[in-house]
Amino acid sequence: MSLYLYAILQAENLDLIKNLELKGMNDQPVQFHAIPPFAIVYSEAQQERYLASRAHLLAHETVLESLMKAIDPHQAVPLPLQFGLVVDEWEEVQKDLLIPFEDQLTKLIHNLIGKREVSVKLFWNQTEELNLAVAENEELRQRREALVGKILSMDEAIAIGQELEAAIEQRQQIIIDAFIDTLKPLSHEYAEGELLTESMIYNGSFLIDWDKEPEFAAAVEALDQQFENRLRIRYNDFTAPYNFVNVERD
Repeated sequence: MSLYLYAILQAENLDLIKNLELKGMNDQPVQFHAIPPFAIVYSEAQQERYLASRAHLLAHETVLESLMKAIDPHQAVPLPLQFGLVVDEWEEVQKDLLIPFEDQLTKLIHNLIGKREVSVKLFWNQTEELNLAVAENEELRQRREALVGKILSMDEAIAIGQELEAAIEQRQQIIIDAFIDTLKPLSHEYAEGELLTESMIYNGSFLIDWDKEPEFAAAVEALDQQFENRLRIRYNDFTAPYNFVNVERD
């Protein structure tokens, strides 16, 4: 029997979720296996590999979110494991994860108690922003207008292209700096993620005090107003703390 793993808890926290009934991958019941001082959240795997399909990702995330909702965050926080982690036996979990990283895992658990991860993703319309950048820069606007209808040399095309690129990059950096300068002081830790689409200009995650989320959300709202609702902001206030659960191999 193979095992699909979701998260790690401290074994002493099992009483907090002993009556929790969940379905995980392939609609299998979620179970808890104690390997003191830890406990593993798992279900029986029905496949050797799990592709990152929407259904599979949703099932994995639903288990983690259900655990987070069931446990008082001031008492315990489940450490999320990477999606698609399947093992053949518990000895493998002990040998490869729990024994070599026991100290790090214990510190991570204690570090996360009473905290939550929130994420902020920013999107914009680059064409609209470029038009605004040109409209606000009289010199650049005049040069651009002077070139309308003109057959440009290679040097002229490169020069105006570089100016426009610099203008849009400066505009983007002003927005990013405003968000980081405002939100980072409200957090304990900060992580910046990859840009996932062409229209995404920023992807940041913050580890904040659980009870201070309303204050953080208000700061995000104020930033939205500061930039006159030109940005599309995707704010997630309830997610497993993936960005702040990393173990380092020697």
